[in-house]
Amino acid sequence: MIRKLLVLGAACTLAAGLVLTWTTTPSKAADCSGGYVGLTYDDGPNPATTSNLLDALTSNGLRATMFNVGQNAQNNQALVRAQQNAGMWIGNHSWTHPHLTQLGAAQIQSELQRTQQAIQQATGAAPKLFRPPYGETNATLRSVEQQLGLTEVIWDVDSQDWNGASTAQIVQAAGRLQNGQVILMHDNYATTIAAVPQIAANLRARNMCAGMISPATGRAVAPDGSGPTTPPSSPPPGGGSCTATVSAGQQWSDRFNLSVTVSGTNSWIVTVTVRSPQKIIATWNGTPTWDGTGNVMTMRPNGSGNTFGFTVQHNGNWTWPSVSCRVG
Repeated sequence: MIRKLLVLGAACTLAAGLVLTWTTTPSKAADCSGGYVGLTYDDGPNPATTSNLLDALTSNGLRATMFNVGQNAQNNQALVRAQQNAGMWIGNHSWTHPHLTQLGAAQIQSELQRTQQAIQQATGAAPKLFRPPYGETNATLRSVEQQLGLTEVIWDVDSQDWNGASTAQIVQAAGRLQNGQVILMHDNYATTIAAVPQIAANLRARNMCAGMISPATGRAVAPDGSGPTTPPSSPPPGGGSCTATVSAGQQWSDRFNLSVTVSGTNSWIVTVTVRSPQKIIATWNGTPTWDGTGNVMTMRPNGSGNTFGFTVQHNGNWTWPSVSCRVG
């Protein structure tokens, strides 16, 4: 289970005259022909780390999406404005970081709405993006998100910084990012902040750029929301957007089944990330491939339609894997 540090009720003091602005002074225009990725940082703002993170990002010409916890935002409004002034995008990460799938609709509504209000009070704009704590979601939560005009954003790559990953391991995880994908990182780890310069260098080496997360698709696009979401040299993807809906199947004492239905396109790529120590032990109606860790499955159509399934051996962790979809 992801364990995250929440800094609640802490006073925030910024050094007088400190102004964080997002600027880049490259000798030539950045080459983004490899596409765009979404760098995301959860659980801020935190007085001990947020300013350092913003300094690292701006110094390396990177922009990111900051998924703020509502209580942290309420108690540290100057830091929320610093995020905004640094050119970052700000998302909703719930008020207290609970397991939202264990709450009723009214409680979920309060968690999300209070955070919307706190961030709007600090920045003048309500978020359009929402990251569910622990990546846990269900139909009730998605209904509340829709009512508040929020787009749910999970992730394609987990940096594992919350799980004690070293700076080198975080950099290596970011190196797996492909065009349009999103990585999970956190605001409050020194190892994560130290990884920023190397992440920037890796993206430059691959002709990739840090982009915004589109509220329309939940995928990374150009920072102004325009332009192709695949490299210009690549053929355009099949038309339509891509939505993956997960539903429960049979379950037993040691394992459970999940079914994924894709809508919006017949040419899809679905990424499924299990939560250690889970393992996927069976699949059907799709063609899977795996990353080196065995924790990330990429599923493509095999001619059996747009619904596929898999069996998770939970090994004590019943939380559903995160699932994301992109057009192939």
